[in-house]
Amino acid sequence: MLEVRDLHAYYGKSHILQGVDLAVREREIVSILGRNGVGRSTALKAIMGDVPPQGVIMFKGRPIAGLKSYEIARLGIGYVPENRDIFGALTVEQNLLLGMKVGRSTSWSMADTYRLFPVLGERRDAPAGVLSGGEQQMLTICRTLIGNPDLIMIDEPTEGLAPQMVERIAELLRTIAERGISILLVEQKLTIALRISHRLYVMGHGRMVFEGSPDDLRLDRSVRQTWLEV
Repeated sequence: MLEVRDLHAYYGKSHILQGVDLAVREREIVSILGRNGVGRSTALKAIMGDVPPQGVIMFKGRPIAGLKSYEIARLGIGYVPENRDIFGALTVEQNLLLGMKVGRSTSWSMADTYRLFPVLGERRDAPAGVLSGGEQQMLTICRTLIGNPDLIMIDEPTEGLAPQMVERIAELLRTIAERGISILLVEQKLTIALRISHRLYVMGHGRMVFEGSPDDLRLDRSVRQTWLEV
């Protein structure tokens, strides 16, 4: 589904990504772990074209490095940024409608959203800006899903949320994968990533320092101590 090889990215003269390699297969949840500032969010932005990438990025066998962000989205990659980017003055339903792509059918409908998250249905005519942080996160993910992506990249979806909402987001991610949508997830909470991921990467100093299954990471104490634990 997605293959990245020797990916580099810069902010000005700062060399943030220093040869990142990763892959996501069909129906797979892949998490990128690491401390803040190591380049995890930059990796998603570079794949999406928000940061100029240098390297090879292949999506469904097609090179996408250098394409505009809207062109990448039209090919079937959805992106949920860390800051959510909802339109607070628009209603919940208007925000969802903005996720639809012309000429692209969707397997994720408005009805799916309201069934899974009744609170969004109850507040469909309310301004999105009055939703709680967790509700806004649900809205952003569902808005992206309505665009019918083959792969969805999600940056820190559980950050700052209450434990009950974290569990609901984790369940949503499982549901997305079961629907056949691949997920590339940047996540800070190790317990959540270990529980829902098929494979994990650990990033340090702008490159991947570990790749393996959740069980592999559980058994590798040195990687956890060196690159994840405070």
